[in-house]
Amino acid sequence: MDIKTIMVVGAGQMGSGIAQVCAMAGYNVILHDLTQDHINRGFATITRNVTRQVEKGKMTEEEKEQVLGRLTTSLDLQNASEVDLVIEAVVENMEVKTKLFAQLDEFAPPHTILATNTSSLPITEIAAATKRPEKVIGMHFMNPVPVMKLVEIIRGLATADDVYETIEHITRKLNKVPVEVHDFPGFVSNRILMPMINEAIYALYEGVATKEAIDAVMKLGMNHPMGPLTLADFIGLDTCLYIMETLHEGFGDDKYRPCPLLRKYVKAGWLGRKTGRGFYTYE
Repeated sequence: MDIKTIMVVGAGQMGSGIAQVCAMAGYNVILHDLTQDHINRGFATITRNVTRQVEKGKMTEEEKEQVLGRLTTSLDLQNASEVDLVIEAVVENMEVKTKLFAQLDEFAPPHTILATNTSSLPITEIAAATKRPEKVIGMHFMNPVPVMKLVEIIRGLATADDVYETIEHITRKLNKVPVEVHDFPGFVSNRILMPMINEAIYALYEGVATKEAIDAVMKLGMNHPMGPLTLADFIGLDTCLYIMETLHEGFGDDKYRPCPLLRKYVKAGWLGRKTGRGFYTYE
């Protein structure tokens, strides 16, 4: 399947990163969001990132202009009528995603593949909101997208082989490493990562050690580049809680029960870096 134009829905941290790597790989990209303010922030992030590439000597000024020239913006979802692939990167909420995919199914041409960047939700359930479940697939990028190499590719129950092969090919063209994963809650990445973060929060909650000590043990003892509590702040504590709830509900196993301290911080609005306070305080 020949993919020339990609729409990325959601201009936040993940969406802008996905749009950037797609444009750098030579695809025409439509970056869509609900408000012009969100679009402006996403486009500014991309511009800042590629400018940094020029400053580091990894890209010429001409190449930067070519990348930015492949990007257009959209406030109207009907612009999906012009694309071959949609990659959705909106809030991690099943109701929001299924409503969006039903709309995309209505607006996009029959050949268009609909991919979701969900980090934990069932691909099969998202696909069921459309009349083209064979063309729906999971394409879970890691954060920050321009830096991290992994993309988990998740087939839904009905995903066609040629759709999987197309997405695998595109992933390699984006200079990423595709890994096929089956459609289970949390896939592989968050099924392993989030319980570790949750257990670190339990260790803090139970007074086993300070947050600094817990992070130091994992960094210096396990060679992790970032401690689990720092990483939770980076991801967003609301996102961590939502994924833990998805795992708990999906498997019905209490080993995935979110720590009460995580719930308390989210209720307090202490969501991590994005709000200036989580387990740590940020300027």
